[in-house]
Amino acid sequence: MQHGIAPAGTILAGNMGHNPQLDHSRILDLDLFMTDLSSVPALPDHLSVDPRSPHHVAAVFEHDIGIRFNDKERFDVEEYCISEGWVKVPAGKAKDRFGRPLLIKIKGRVEAFYRSPTA
Repeated sequence: MQHGIAPAGTILAGNMGHNPQLDHSRILDLDLFMTDLSSVPALPDHLSVDPRSPHHVAAVFEHDIGIRFNDKERFDVEEYCISEGWVKVPAGKAKDRFGRPLLIKIKGRVEAFYRSPTA
């Protein structure tokens, strides 16, 4: 490696200036930025896990998302709407005639967020 030139696949943090010697402590690997929130799509106001729904956004599901309903994290949410304040969750073991779970709508405060990759 030449002085002042970073290896391919790295980003230099800060201003390196005209320092002839490369400061290796200030080189950040690109893999650290793959989970950066600026690269993920914004969470929509209304989202559904059903691919047949007009509210399904496949790009959002490439990342791990979480739903907090009334200050408690829920893991069984099939659909949500933040502005209207509701989530749809399966109603026990009940199924419709096509084998899909019956959903009930629960009203309350809804928050959607991206989970951190370490959590």
